[in-house]
This record gives sequence, C-alpha cells and structure tokens, in this order.
Amino acid sequence: MRKKVVSVIGGHKCSKEVEQLSLKLGKELAKVVDILISGGLSGTMESVCKGFKEGKGVTIGIITSYDKNDANPYVDIVIPTGIGLARNVLVVKSADVVVALPGEAGTLSEIAFCLQFGIPVISLNSWDIQGVIKAKTVDQAVCKVKELLPASPGDNGIKKFKKGQGFYKQGEAG
Repeated sequence: MRKKVVSVIGGHKCSKEVEQLSLKLGKELAKVVDILISGGLSGTMESVCKGFKEGKGVTIGIITSYDKNDANPYVDIVIPTGIGLARNVLVVKSADVVVALPGEAGTLSEIAFCLQFGIPVISLNSWDIQGVIKAKTVDQAVCKVKELLPASPGDNGIKKFKKGQGFYKQGEAG
C-alpha cells in the first residue's frame, strides 16, 4: 500500500504564534500520515518538520537551491532542485492533501497549483480563497486531512467533494 503523504506550505518567515501553530500541526499530522513534504527551508517549513519529527514521522524537503545544506535540520530527505520557486509545483503535486499555513506570494502560488491540479488544500489561518477548505484550529485541519486521504492508490480524495466546489480536474484548468 502506498504511503500517505501531506505537504504543508507556508511562509519562510513567521511569527512566534505561527511557529507554535506549525509545530503543533506537525506533531498532530505525524499521527495520521506517513510522510510530510515541505519546501524544506526556514519559518513554517522548519517548525512543521520539527513537530513531525518529534512525532517520529519522515520529512522530505524539496528545496529551491542545489545545496542540500540549505535545508532545515529537521528534513530527513533533501531534494535539491536548483529551480527556484518553480519547485512549488513539486511540493504540491507530491502530496495527497496540502495544508496551507500563513504565508505570502509563494504560498499563494502553491494554493493556486493545488486548485489547478485538483489537490485538496486546507487553509489553517491562511489565504481565504474559493475552493480552499477552511480550518480554524490544528484539530480541524488534521480531521479534514484524515477525511481527504486516499482510500486506495490513485484516489486523490477529490471524489469526497461535490462537483463544483472549486476543484479542477487535471487538464481542465486554463
């Protein structure tokens, strides 16, 4: 059976409050998924990886540079792309479900990729956009992740939504 994978996206800089939120999210996600993917750098990416590692999960960082040493210390597997922010598409396409934490334009681009590719995305105090599932707490976000995880290989969770809720099927988005 294929491993359950979640990507967490968010800012490379964050407040102490968002840092604590990210840490808690990582710890809780480690209870329900096998692998956590992030952009592998600082800020929310580092905090969520730290929490996930404390929960004994495996972390993957898909980083913007060619230098593996740029990854945060909580990344188990570093994928040094050297493609800059174009790596954002890889971060979201590698996941069954994506959770968005507060961030800026890079986070927004990753949310847009989720919507274009039909990957369920949950906003935890992040961008409020049509088609994005809202969660106000870590517990709500994790509950929604569990609901959206694939039941079998090839299932991406989309079938659990009613048609027209803002998700595109691959090839439909323009």
